[in-house]
Amino acid sequence: MGTVTIGVSIAVPEPHGSRLQQLRAGFGDAAAHGIPTHVTLLPPTEVDEAALPAVESHLAEVAAAGRPFPMRLSGTGTFRPLSPVVYVRIVEGAEACTWLQKQVRDASGPVARELQFPYHPHVTVAHGIDEAAMDRAFEELADYEAEWPCTGFALYEQGPDGVWRKLREFPFGGPVVPPQTGSVEQDSLPTR
Repeated sequence: MGTVTIGVSIAVPEPHGSRLQQLRAGFGDAAAHGIPTHVTLLPPTEVDEAALPAVESHLAEVAAAGRPFPMRLSGTGTFRPLSPVVYVRIVEGAEACTWLQKQVRDASGPVARELQFPYHPHVTVAHGIDEAAMDRAFEELADYEAEWPCTGFALYEQGPDGVWRKLREFPFGGPVVPPQTGSVEQDSLPTR
């Protein structure tokens, strides 16, 4: 077994996710189609493949302690000149994202790590493209609005082709409530 590159993020749901992904590609960001639209909780991190079960167990614990929260995006921001990124701002849900990423990167956990920059939750819409295209992304999405209830996060792995693929979802609040027994006999319930 070797190492794998993983990331943990909150997916931006449809129809918002694919719309922002298409816009990102339209601004000339070649990586757009390989990166699902998301809010990062753990940036790309190399781990031993053998450590994945421990990572999943840790993430399940973090999710169990989490609760759904409203997420709202509005307008744009940029990290330029520090980093060549234009993003859609999170105007509601940022505190919950900050709490979650701290739990994910907890010093006692399997993916403890320092960040290159202070954590600032956002949705990237342009990264590493020419300045004129960055300006266009910043201006065209200045009035962008989206909102949804955030109910969990997911673990992703970056393939050798550079594409990020979801490995597992982690819904908030622990296990699903088991089916209630009543007048319906258990063996007559449909199986999944």
